[in-house]
Amino acid sequence: MNVAALRQHIRPDERIHGVFTNGGDKPNIVPASAAMHWFVRAGDIASLEQLKARVLAALKAGGEATGCSTEFSWLEPSYAELVRNAPFENLYAANSAALGRVVAEPDGEINVVGSTDMGNVSHVVPSIHPMIAVAPSGVGIHTEKFTDFAASPAGDAGVLDGAKAMAMTIIDLWSSPELLQSVTDAFASRGNLRVL
Repeated sequence: MNVAALRQHIRPDERIHGVFTNGGDKPNIVPASAAMHWFVRAGDIASLEQLKARVLAALKAGGEATGCSTEFSWLEPSYAELVRNAPFENLYAANSAALGRVVAEPDGEINVVGSTDMGNVSHVVPSIHPMIAVAPSGVGIHTEKFTDFAASPAGDAGVLDGAKAMAMTIIDLWSSPELLQSVTDAFASRGNLRVL
């Protein structure tokens, strides 16, 4: 209940998801122990750490209110936000467009990387996290319909075009000290990035 109340007081880019993995055997018997699994997500690592503390406080308060003890451990690593690198992104976009792929302008306000450590990597080295369409707009990932598209010739073409665009981008960086320096400078201009 506490986490449900907390959800009303979080930012639009924050998410809290939980499920009971062990809640007992009978609905009329209070179990000796129970277990839950939670996902806590946020748009950046600083907000995530704060939200994790708030979720944990809500769960502990629920335990205290019912006379129960609580134990916790974070099973997954915290996923950091992606550090954007415009010269690197632009170079990849140009190579992707050269392969006939329609390149959408990234939304500067939205930094979606999902459940991946690519954001963590981008705090250490210049990085990009491009995506290639394999299904029509409106088909959500993690759905059966998307699976069908991913297993189709369109999915195969997406893998090949993505690999080609990445290879072309790396070749461009290797063969142009100026391009490589622009990517390096853009990364360095971000200041004190945290190594995660």
